[in-house]
Amino acid sequence: MSSPEHEQDPSGEVACLTNNEVKSRAVVKYSAAPPPATYALLQEKTDLKLPPANWLRQSAQLGSAGTTVLGSSSKSKPFSSFGMAYDFIDSIGNDVDVVSDSENIKKLLKIPYSKSHVSMAVHRVGRTLLLDELDVQELFMRSSQTGDWTWLKEFYQRLVDQKWQRKKKSKEHWYEKAILSKFLYYSINGDGAAEPVPSGTHGCPGAEGHCGAAHCAPSWPATYSSSSSDSNQREVAGELGTTYALGHVTSVPKEQNLPTLFNERENSQGLKNDFVRNILWTFEDIHMLVGSNMPIFGGGRYPAVSLRLRDNNKPINVLTGIDYWLDNLMCNVPELVMCFHVNGIVQKYEMIKTEDIPDLENSTFSTRVVKDIAQNILSFLKSSCTKEGHTYWLFKASGSDIVKLYDLTTLCEEAPEEKCQNPFTLPVAVLLYKVASNMMLKKTQNRKHYGTIRTLLLNCVKLLKEEKHPQIIASAHYMLSELFQLDDSSEDEEEGNSESLRSGVSEDSYSEEEEDEEEEEDCSYSAAAELPQECQAVAVIKSVEELSVPEKYKSTHKIRPNCSFPVPQDKEEKCRLVLIYVLKGLKAVDSSIKKESDLPAADPSTPIPLKYEASGSSAVEKEIALLLDRGQSGLQAPTRSGMMPGSWQHQLKLQLFLKASKAYYVLAEAASNLQKYGRGLRYIKLALQCHDAYCAISSGLHPHVLLFHSQCLSLCGDVQLMLAQNASNRAAYLEEYSYQTRDDQELLHSLHRESSCQAFNMATDLATDPEYQLFVSSKCYEAAHDLLTSEPLRDLGVEKLAQVLKRLGNIRNEMGVFYMNQAAALQTEKDGVRKAVCVTEQELWKKSFSCFEKGMQNFEAISDSVNKALLLCNIGRLMRICAQAHCAMATGENRGEFSPEEALYYNKAVDYYQKAMQCLGSRECHAAVWDSVNWELSTTYFTLATLLQDYAPLSRKAQEQIEREVTEAMVKSLRYCDLQTESARQPLYQYRAATIHHRLASMYHSCYRNQVGDESVRKQHRSLAELHYSKAVRLFVSLSDAPCELLRTLLERVAFAEFTMTGQSSSAVKLKTLTGALDIMGETHHAFMLIHKDLQEQQKREATKSGLDSSTSGFNMQEVLKLIGVFEASFSFLLLQLVKLITTSKRKTSSNKEEEQVKVYKHVYSRLLRADKSVPLIQRVVLYLELLDQLTHQHEKGPSV
Repeated sequence: MSSPEHEQDPSGEVACLTNNEVKSRAVVKYSAAPPPATYALLQEKTDLKLPPANWLRQSAQLGSAGTTVLGSSSKSKPFSSFGMAYDFIDSIGNDVDVVSDSENIKKLLKIPYSKSHVSMAVHRVGRTLLLDELDVQELFMRSSQTGDWTWLKEFYQRLVDQKWQRKKKSKEHWYEKAILSKFLYYSINGDGAAEPVPSGTHGCPGAEGHCGAAHCAPSWPATYSSSSSDSNQREVAGELGTTYALGHVTSVPKEQNLPTLFNERENSQGLKNDFVRNILWTFEDIHMLVGSNMPIFGGGRYPAVSLRLRDNNKPINVLTGIDYWLDNLMCNVPELVMCFHVNGIVQKYEMIKTEDIPDLENSTFSTRVVKDIAQNILSFLKSSCTKEGHTYWLFKASGSDIVKLYDLTTLCEEAPEEKCQNPFTLPVAVLLYKVASNMMLKKTQNRKHYGTIRTLLLNCVKLLKEEKHPQIIASAHYMLSELFQLDDSSEDEEEGNSESLRSGVSEDSYSEEEEDEEEEEDCSYSAAAELPQECQAVAVIKSVEELSVPEKYKSTHKIRPNCSFPVPQDKEEKCRLVLIYVLKGLKAVDSSIKKESDLPAADPSTPIPLKYEASGSSAVEKEIALLLDRGQSGLQAPTRSGMMPGSWQHQLKLQLFLKASKAYYVLAEAASNLQKYGRGLRYIKLALQCHDAYCAISSGLHPHVLLFHSQCLSLCGDVQLMLAQNASNRAAYLEEYSYQTRDDQELLHSLHRESSCQAFNMATDLATDPEYQLFVSSKCYEAAHDLLTSEPLRDLGVEKLAQVLKRLGNIRNEMGVFYMNQAAALQTEKDGVRKAVCVTEQELWKKSFSCFEKGMQNFEAISDSVNKALLLCNIGRLMRICAQAHCAMATGENRGEFSPEEALYYNKAVDYYQKAMQCLGSRECHAAVWDSVNWELSTTYFTLATLLQDYAPLSRKAQEQIEREVTEAMVKSLRYCDLQTESARQPLYQYRAATIHHRLASMYHSCYRNQVGDESVRKQHRSLAELHYSKAVRLFVSLSDAPCELLRTLLERVAFAEFTMTGQSSSAVKLKTLTGALDIMGETHHAFMLIHKDLQEQQKREATKSGLDSSTSGFNMQEVLKLIGVFEASFSFLLLQLVKLITTSKRKTSSNKEEEQVKVYKHVYSRLLRADKSVPLIQRVVLYLELLDQLTHQHEKGPSV
């Protein structure tokens, strides 16, 4: 229909003036007629038997009635309701209860008053019923010619009318129709005068017969079969591919990507909506979309009137009154103009208001009863016509009071003939498809209708055969796959709505498998189970009189039982459903493609072998470089399978390939999150193969497709990286990677019809070399980066670009660490057999350094200072490995002096660590990374100082210079020892600080011993040694796991005091120094307590687990024994010297305390000398603790000086 939609004022209501008022409201949704023109008032005695000059000419005023002798059509085309449904698809399934020709509506509402037969086809789409006249006489006439409907004819003769024969219309019938037609043409003449044509034609029976035949023979569609005997059938079948399905959707949202199919302006086979007007009629609570051809004129007291012709000799009966009243209500016409005639001669006109029609003489009827009839019939049909896609037949025989409802679809399926066809199948399937498509396009509200959409599409697919209607089947399966949103942005929405999807009952659809509702106990119509066996009706109204009883058939049945949308519990289940629908859609498309040299048939159960060539990095770079060139050139020639670009097969395959690729991508992502990296690689391989096939048939890649492609490559890089990092599980990953479902195999075969799918093999193969996997991962990220920086994605992929740059920086860090670890492993292999730096090591260093530098550039591009600092930290570690490799070797296995190369690389390491600190700025930036860099910097300074001290380069530098450098490095290391912040590293910092102080004290101790000459320098060294010894002791005491270090430091400090004593001449000074040394020796009590505790724990472990190696406990027995030997010698020497000094002293002030002191010293010295060194170590330690306790007790009493 070409004219635009036009709505009249919807506020108008036509109400009857009877006691039982009825609500009626009509809104014209579309009208092809011009504004009503004033009718011509015919002069009295005008002879209607004479045809006017304009008779049977096309008239906009009369619409389609202008080409017939019928006036207004009383015969419906067999698919008239479908034509209306296609034009007003928004209303189908939700807002409208009934769609039908106005003549069918009137016929239903007159059932209790009329004895004539009723035969209608009923179809259900959601809550909407489509009613069409089913002319069995015409149908059986066709059956006699073609044999198509033999099964229905036999059924009809057996159960309905055993002596069926075609009934012919009487001559009186055609006479009445002819003068009505002539009356209407007279009425549209401008001057109102009769202009008869030559009299020789007015009584031409041929003209009337021709018109009548045209009216009574509606165009039934050919039965769709594979028979080639009928040329018309072949022609119709050829039209199906381009006629009956979803038309061009001009406003399809990009997010939906629904296929645009067919041309909705190309209608035939009775599916065209050729009514003069389409009206949305609300009768009480019933909403109907009605088609009407009733001519409407202007004039009278109202702007619109209907014009009727009546024989003055025949009174108006109830059927005629209801007919006039309903026509006016449906078309919102407030007045009726009645022209009375006698034998075709005009007598008079009479004007009647619409609300007065029910009270006319001889045709009085109750509007409330008509309302009850409408409600009862609708309830009966809705309760009985429960299956979408099925064709129901509502039948009442002429003169009968029984109304029966048959399920023709079921009868057709049970019929033995192979040629059984239902002509309604295709229009119903197309309507289901169009309603589902329309719901899909309503993006803002379609989620709550997903259950309805799914049911509509599944029922649509069930009705059609793939070999005949592949396009609709493929499109329906694609839309089914689109019901499952796979993009990340919809995940939160799905989670939020999943409950409503599960529980949200959609009220306008029914599934084939759903059980019919149980009928109410008070319903008087009978279900099939209660009827005699020979009756195959679904439901029966036993008496038409029951339809007039208010609410007799009011049903409490749900319009639809729950058909909630199945929400999968996990992503894998959701994606598997998507892939099942995609595969079915691809099979339908493939079945429609004809090609002279088709691909050889392959066994779907046999996996397609994919070659793997380990051709190294160059092959990978070459193949992945080709990814960027995909789809840049236009597609001109047919595809590999024979599809023509732009065909419906081509459009659908593009959508299906892309949907499959997205489903596999989501599966790969989910598998990776579950650490199933073998499965993840298999899925991402399938995703990229789908994308490869997409590129092979695409004439150009949309930016959103390129963006998704970059995501696939990025995920592939992630999976390859994780496989490289988890090489220990390679066997399990290989098993996951090799597994393939049958659906995957069949989908792969469909892909191979369009592409070899080899472009991504190198990127998605499961290699055995971690280095190769890291390299492939980096190349995938690089390809994704190149895509995102290309012209089409420059503005779209900003967020994704930052993520890919971060991944690039990460993979380059991983590769740098990999090469660095390989270099460290080479050094470990050379331990004990020190050689010069080999070329392999240098190459590894270069590769590692290059990777770290590139990674830093990536992190700089996204201003990621934390990760940049980590990479600088790794470069610092690389410099330390280089320094270790350059250590000089002396003769034998001992290392030589600290070399300049070592110093160079350690200083470089320090520089990189300091750059990392500057990059972070402060600890607040990232505490963990800051602490890590701080620790590494302290370690580097400490290692540098230690090597300088232990392997001093005396051949190149003076002792004093070395001491200065050691001191400087030690102080810097100490500066980075964070002793204040509570953290896991705090004990390590304390231990390092204690070790630094101990080493500095030892160095100054050595300088003091070896220094000759300048006494002031010796004093400074002495004071510095004392200072660092005291700090080292204090820090070691705070640690509970360093008793040996504490004991060693104390013994060195005692030795320092002993050496100091040797340079003293005064006995009093010596006595003071020795007493101080004995006090220091007393501090070893804490160290021996810790050693005793460790020995006890070791005994417990040995008792519980015999044969335990002492080395596994972390307790160094040899070190303890060595220190104890020094302790005993030093302790004995101190006691002996003290006794000698005190006893030989000439001091006159000698007191009893001194004598008591000497006595204790002698006692301790005696026990120490007599101690049995063969007893267990723990007993010796206990002895030392007792002796130290005695000395401490003596000193508490008051030591003398």
